[in-house]
Amino acid sequence: MSDLKEAVSGWVQSATKNAGWITALGVLTVLAGFVAVGSPLAAGLGVSVVLGFAMVIGGGARIVGAFSAGSFGQGALAFLGGILAMVAGVIGVARPGIGLETLTLLLGAYLLVDGVSGAVLALHVRPQKGWGWMLFSAALSVVLGFMLLRDWPLFGLWAVGTLVGINLIISGASMVSMGSTVRGLAKRVA
Repeated sequence: MSDLKEAVSGWVQSATKNAGWITALGVLTVLAGFVAVGSPLAAGLGVSVVLGFAMVIGGGARIVGAFSAGSFGQGALAFLGGILAMVAGVIGVARPGIGLETLTLLLGAYLLVDGVSGAVLALHVRPQKGWGWMLFSAALSVVLGFMLLRDWPLFGLWAVGTLVGINLIISGASMVSMGSTVRGLAKRVA
């Protein structure tokens, strides 16, 4: 029984200590989200550059992997894919506007496909509770995808940055909520 008390006591101390960090990081994330929403072009270009660097690194890894595939014949497609990823990454870093337009195009297509498949799923589960919300979400995805594609590439100048900002605000708010919940739970346990 004393081992359980010590374990709970250690958890309470650790949770209380880390809850402050989680809350602080949540607040910073919310602030970053508001900055992104306030300056969506800069945020979108930043996303494009970061994605470009990631593609350069990933492409380099694929090229290295192609040479360690046993024989170059087996790794030729991986080598080609690595070269293409690196080229796309370099373009994304050197010309982030093109990368941002491409991201917007892909996001619009994704939202359309996701919305249509979500609507089909909602109609398949129609008698079940919540199918209406599924259908509403699917319809919203189709509308957003259509809007992105209809006004492409102009929407690309602000859409990606705005969506990233909104995601940061929601994620940060959930982190703040989690931190305060853990702190409250730790106080009740103590």
